[in-house]
Amino acid sequence: MFQGSPFRSTTVSSTRRRTLALLAALTLAGTAACADTGAGTSGGDGINRLEVMAPADPGGGWDSSAREIARVVEADGLARSVQVSNVGGAGGTVGLAELKNERSEDFLMVMGLVMVGAIETNQSQATLDDVTPIARLTGEDEVVVVPASSPYQTIDDLVADLKAKGQGVAIAGGSAGGTDHMLAGLLAQAADVPATNLNYVPFSGGGESLAALLGSQVSAGISGVGEYAESVKSGDLRALAVSGEERVADLPDVPTLVESGYDVTLTNWRGVVAPPEISDEATERLTKLVADMHASQAWKDTLATKGWTDEYLSGAEFTTFLDEEEQRVQGVLKEIGLTS
Repeated sequence: MFQGSPFRSTTVSSTRRRTLALLAALTLAGTAACADTGAGTSGGDGINRLEVMAPADPGGGWDSSAREIARVVEADGLARSVQVSNVGGAGGTVGLAELKNERSEDFLMVMGLVMVGAIETNQSQATLDDVTPIARLTGEDEVVVVPASSPYQTIDDLVADLKAKGQGVAIAGGSAGGTDHMLAGLLAQAADVPATNLNYVPFSGGGESLAALLGSQVSAGISGVGEYAESVKSGDLRALAVSGEERVADLPDVPTLVESGYDVTLTNWRGVVAPPEISDEATERLTKLVADMHASQAWKDTLATKGWTDEYLSGAEFTTFLDEEEQRVQGVLKEIGLTS
């Protein structure tokens, strides 16, 4: 079962080592510092212009996260202006490469489990050693869906066709090696379908995969619940199963994979990182801005509206978590045959 973090990294990059030390100190002093800083400032110096990058095309979870961050930060006066940009491609690693060379210090990039997998499968030259960790923000279950016209009424129907037709069953999702791809591989593994028989069709944005589903260009799709929930509620898509340990409030009638007899659980997480080698002052400024955003009522409302789980984690704990995730994902990708 794919859950928890059974692996722990034994090495930490110099950038992360410096960040660990700084953020550990910030954790001790943070409460007092937050009390002394008013609205419209962050870390005492203020942010005039914050840039937020979604390393994906419009329409997906990273894009939605970036725009919600921008909206809440502006609404609460945590920065005087916020600009959102999209840099899609290769599971976020194109955006990661740009972040590696970014010189602005008031800059955040949305990232998450998808990127951790894409770094491995794409053999990206830019890695998580090239970022300054800021915070994990949200978690979201995955959902397996089919077009409303599909003959598949249950997840068992889809799995039966996977066994019978193999490559003849196309499953749409996000970037190769990402969360959607991992879930497809784990489901195939749990159903005794060889990895070589899995026809996974990656798309760089949730809007593209939804279009493929609505156009019946693929047999099924996998994505975060938030990306497909409205289309399920409207009747355009049918949800077969969700990937978490429990059913989700947004789709209460949809069973989990475990309920359906498949020993698979998987939750996607998202967070924000900054460019490498930014100053200690900038790290403190951005860490406090995200902490203030997370504490706001506007962000709590966003979590409820989007159906995202609050998985906030910052400071040294988030840096350590990233190292553990790299080790965990490497093991899973090998297990399901996506890497050697």
